[in-house]
Amino acid sequence: MAEPVSTLNPAQLEAVLHLDGPCLVIAGAGSGKTRVITQKIAHLLQSGFPARSIAAITFTNKASQEMRERAKTLVGPRAAKDLLISTFHSLGVRILREEGRLVGLKEQFSILDSDDVLGVLRDAGGTVDANQARSWQWAISLWKNQGLNASQALAIAKDDNERAAAIVMERYQERLSAYQAVDFDDLISLPLKLLNDQADARKRWQDKLRYVLVDEYQDTNAVQYDLLKALVGERAMFTAVGDDDQSIYGWRGATIDNLKRLPIDYPQLKVIPLEQNYRSTGAILRAANNVIAGNPKIFEKKLWSEFGDGEPVALIESDGEEHEAERAVTRLQTLRSEGFAPNYSDFAILYRANHQARVFEKALRRAEIPYKVSGGQSFFDKSEIKDLCAWLRLLVNQDDDPAFLRAITTPKRGIGHQTLGSLSQFASRWKCSMFEALFAESLGAALTARALGSLHEFGRYVTELEYRAKNTQGAAAAKALLLEWLKDIDYEQHLLDNEENEKVAAARWSNVLDFIDWVAKRCGGGSIQDDEEFNNEQTVLQVAQTISVILSMAERGDEQDQVTLTTLHASKGLEWPHVFLASVNEGLLPFKADAEEMTAQRLEEERRLMYVGITRARTTLAVSTLRRRKKSRELVMGIPSRFIGEMKLHELSEKEDPRLKLKRLREAFAAKGAASTAAQTEKR
Repeated sequence: MAEPVSTLNPAQLEAVLHLDGPCLVIAGAGSGKTRVITQKIAHLLQSGFPARSIAAITFTNKASQEMRERAKTLVGPRAAKDLLISTFHSLGVRILREEGRLVGLKEQFSILDSDDVLGVLRDAGGTVDANQARSWQWAISLWKNQGLNASQALAIAKDDNERAAAIVMERYQERLSAYQAVDFDDLISLPLKLLNDQADARKRWQDKLRYVLVDEYQDTNAVQYDLLKALVGERAMFTAVGDDDQSIYGWRGATIDNLKRLPIDYPQLKVIPLEQNYRSTGAILRAANNVIAGNPKIFEKKLWSEFGDGEPVALIESDGEEHEAERAVTRLQTLRSEGFAPNYSDFAILYRANHQARVFEKALRRAEIPYKVSGGQSFFDKSEIKDLCAWLRLLVNQDDDPAFLRAITTPKRGIGHQTLGSLSQFASRWKCSMFEALFAESLGAALTARALGSLHEFGRYVTELEYRAKNTQGAAAAKALLLEWLKDIDYEQHLLDNEENEKVAAARWSNVLDFIDWVAKRCGGGSIQDDEEFNNEQTVLQVAQTISVILSMAERGDEQDQVTLTTLHASKGLEWPHVFLASVNEGLLPFKADAEEMTAQRLEEERRLMYVGITRARTTLAVSTLRRRKKSRELVMGIPSRFIGEMKLHELSEKEDPRLKLKRLREAFAAKGAASTAAQTEKR
């Protein structure tokens, strides 16, 4: 049952009710944009749109899940079930599953993750240099997000490195085609190509999706914008929700130009700003408005709230990183002792780069304060752990083509991309998995005897390993089998061969051994606290079957009472009662490398990043700056960020009543006097 629209403010209500053509909602931080989207879904249903004809597109799986839960509460589970609520990439997968044959893909194509892509690129470029392959990966991703193919990328390449990347891109795409695989960026570019080239498919999807809502519109790249245009067609029944002041992902292809293009491409566009903030106090919003005023405006807006001025924004100066971390911990403890922050989860420390987390982790551990690091790399995201998980997935499910591709190429065993391409085509023709195709009698007609022998050797080994994993249980036996497996595939040597630095290879091997111990313990039974899944002895295969459960258990803790440490980029979309914004210094925020030119465009994006950090805070905000900071291994003078001056923290709120300020000052002096008297009494 939808909540009454009378609970919406006038701007929100206008956005919900507008169905007469395209609509752009400029949703300031904390202005209730998700509520507007879900209420608009309810209004669309009430206006006669079938649930299956409404699509709401977000950028993260978490946001998609939250929106679905809200929609379920608002319109009921039956209607919510038929809504298409997904990320851009999930929508791309859906289009390709249904229409992929039109661009040469079988229904069960493989989706390569970042590490899989890196392996294919190293093969395509003939290099073992991981850094070189990563630079190609980055360049190719940006080109794809701009809608460019290899020949177009080569035409605009600015230097030898980009030219090399464009040449590798062509060979990389040939391998993807042979493997019947796509990368993450293809999930947008291929559906766009399909809809542009295939009129029938385009009409099918335009008829299927009668109304489209897009969240976080300012984060779209050029290809996502064109995909939206292809989906809505001339009917242009859509609502885009975004904020030009929160566009902070230019480095990964997002372009604020998409906001500028909308009024040009859709002259009838209705623009509705949401300016009432339901998150932060007046002092915090004033600082945010002052900072972002330094950027040119596409659409005018100014945040305000009814929460009153609240506590002034605190400016904290520290001698260095360690001192800053100590002051952050002291502030947290003070807020807790005064009753402002009853839970550790009320507090977040935000910083510009992942490496800044270490010193705060150390200070929090020393104070015995629980914390979680968000936005950094999880242990289970490491490529060596993903390699081993791919093997375990293949033992459980031989139809898992992505796991098969990763296992058969990691470590390399003389099976090249042409062989795998032929195997993929054979499997596609006979509608079977690549592993199943290994044992087909007619496969020999498509491959050389040598290639066939290598494939059969791999197939026999996996089959034998599966049998042994099915019949091995107990921690000691499991560990022995797993270590023997690593020796059989020579995985340690693989790490040494693929890292120029032996220390890095040794660290990765240490991670592998930790993972083996972790899996083996779960085969032992009775030794894993709170893991009911593993109370009894299990076989290696049984543990492998629950690998996704294992991973979720290992990463459990999001709901625990912990301080959050995270980067400014990863903090977007989140909020906390109390925020500590760390190391707001020139060179860090705004970030600038020594030889880097700080263009006006870069500075504007850095200013938007500062704005995002400020608007994460609900009740209190502390902005910290360093008098001295580490740069490489040297200490250099710390220069406060220009953004601190732009916050104009010295200015009083125009609405502030001087009598209230005097009252607060008297209360502060009284509290200080009482504390002093108590201290003297205690001494006596």
